[in-house]
Amino acid sequence: MDENYDVIVLGTGLTECVLSGLLSVEGKKVLHIDRQDFYGGESASLNLTQVYNKFAPTRKPDQSLGKDRDWCVDLIPKFLMASGELTNILVHTDVTRYVEFKQVTGSYVYRDGKIAKVPANEMEALKSPLMGIFEKRRMKKFLEFVAAYKEDEASTHAGFDFDKNTATEVFYKYGLESGTKDFIGHAMALWSKDDYLQEPFRQTYDRLTLYFDSMKKFGGGKSPYLYPLYGLGELPQGFARLSAIYGGTYMLDTPIDEILYEGEGEDKKFAGVVTKEGTARAPIVIADPTYFPDRVSKTGERVIRAMCILDHPIANTAESDSLQIIIPQNQVGRKNDIYIAVVSSAHNVCAKGHYLAIISTVCETDRPHIELDPAFKVIGQTKDVLMGISELYQPLDSGSKNGIYISKSYDPSSHFETTTDDIKDIYTRVTGKPLVLQKRATAEEEEALAAN
Repeated sequence: MDENYDVIVLGTGLTECVLSGLLSVEGKKVLHIDRQDFYGGESASLNLTQVYNKFAPTRKPDQSLGKDRDWCVDLIPKFLMASGELTNILVHTDVTRYVEFKQVTGSYVYRDGKIAKVPANEMEALKSPLMGIFEKRRMKKFLEFVAAYKEDEASTHAGFDFDKNTATEVFYKYGLESGTKDFIGHAMALWSKDDYLQEPFRQTYDRLTLYFDSMKKFGGGKSPYLYPLYGLGELPQGFARLSAIYGGTYMLDTPIDEILYEGEGEDKKFAGVVTKEGTARAPIVIADPTYFPDRVSKTGERVIRAMCILDHPIANTAESDSLQIIIPQNQVGRKNDIYIAVVSSAHNVCAKGHYLAIISTVCETDRPHIELDPAFKVIGQTKDVLMGISELYQPLDSGSKNGIYISKSYDPSSHFETTTDDIKDIYTRVTGKPLVLQKRATAEEEEALAAN
């Protein structure tokens, strides 16, 4: 294999595969390697045997759960915002031709020990059991204000400067109760902590706009979220196909025997890798944190994820086949929200008649499994539960001096917006220009390209 490349990518997590695809489309010669024999890395979807081997190696799955191939269990439970950046990247690169999506049926929030649907619009807010009649009117006025706001029309600003006035100040003007602020901030703006309340309202406004734009994208007032059939592992595979069409080379089940460098000390730069297939050289490497443990640091946060197998829908959700439930931290005396992502056999991720409820949050104590109790009460009886705890890592430097660009770990947030922030940031550092999405060639044009 002794060969030169423009970029070597190590690990097939979503971040790495998206970047591999984008750079291949731009004409870069990309070699993509993973020590594992499946796509997805930390963002893979595993079959039943793989999940039990990873999280409960001393146990076997119950025979009633059906065949291995019926299961695609996500290691990181997240949904796509219908108008979010990852969806935009999928559409513009036309990776949507490889991946089929369904709209998630519902978005719910936990309040006073019960769950209720998050109001999707002003009319739903008026019917919501989350608020009394006067609070509903205040909430309606707030939502109308957000919807009517135009940056260049001062008459729509209600006297606020979104870059100076805090979220608390805006909420105060509309007289919103603490519970209402909870579900606006956590279930709509999707903040995981309450720090945002003292920050300028701009980011909260942008997040609310993304939420409402995503709600409108497919109509029906279901939820702002999308989920791929056969699990999230389909996403990295889709971008891997994109890369391959444009000449990218993939090598799975290929451990790295040695990393090559040029220079010494502070001038030491990445030069290539040695594998069982030979030596590959490149001035740039993009990698997940596991490939360069000496070049990353712990963020100080650990994430616990519990994969729960159910044989029933979640109570009080109109038997929805998919939904997200957010438990705001204030509601259960925590500093971080708890997320529950529920999918089912309707998404080809589990055997008929079964559901997957994946709970995730940031660990706050040395008994993190106890921290998930509120979520277990919401989802009801389980057939089995598999738990894992992950450390979160971030790169020590930008990579511009040594040519080593490392992605961040996947956080416990319920969507991919932080992941796409990381993708865009790495892309800019690698190429020296911001990511501008351009419409990809049609299938016919690509076939002609491949023929030549």
